[in-house]
Amino acid sequence: MIFNKLFKIDTYLFIFWITIIFIYSCTNVKPESTADSCILFEEKKRWYKDTKKSYDKWGVPISVQLAIINQESSFKQFAKPKRKKLLNLIPWNRPSTAFGYAQVTDPTWEWYKSKTNNLNASRANFTDITDFIGWYVTQSKNMLGIKKNDAYNQYLAYHEGQNGWKNKTYLNKEWLIQVAKNVDKKSLMYNMQLMKCEDELNKKGFFGFF
Repeated sequence: MIFNKLFKIDTYLFIFWITIIFIYSCTNVKPESTADSCILFEEKKRWYKDTKKSYDKWGVPISVQLAIINQESSFKQFAKPKRKKLLNLIPWNRPSTAFGYAQVTDPTWEWYKSKTNNLNASRANFTDITDFIGWYVTQSKNMLGIKKNDAYNQYLAYHEGQNGWKNKTYLNKEWLIQVAKNVDKKSLMYNMQLMKCEDELNKKGFFGFF
């Protein structure tokens, strides 16, 4: 009798954890389409909730959040910089500690966690990373006066750091200026797309979880 009860409890626990793993995998696997924000959020409904929550908290447009993530990792959860090659042949060290959806380095991530008290945050968690982007863009607004919807300058500050943007280190990097322009264009495109579907996305209730 006791054995049967224990077996039932173990079965329920097993089902519970399988469900949790399934939910996590559904919300974090790279989407098939990232070019259109409406299609992206139709596939990843939870991601819309995350970016909307970050927008409500920090005031950073959803389109800016998406454009930064797209540029940094193409929405790949465990993205890392490519390894350098020793003698152009042997895989060597990575150029930085950047990791996750937004390619955040270790020191910057620790700064974020200490300032927000979000100590268990993960760079591979989409909810955490959208909150991070909202927080970081807000720091650039407060420290440098860059508008939160200015994807071009916000990206330059994101890549170079606030001190780098202030010292205009990006002026010596023509490639980076071009990348920032692309991020700005992507943000504008995402925003135009969202204008067509955001009302419908906002109607999604609890059953739009996935």
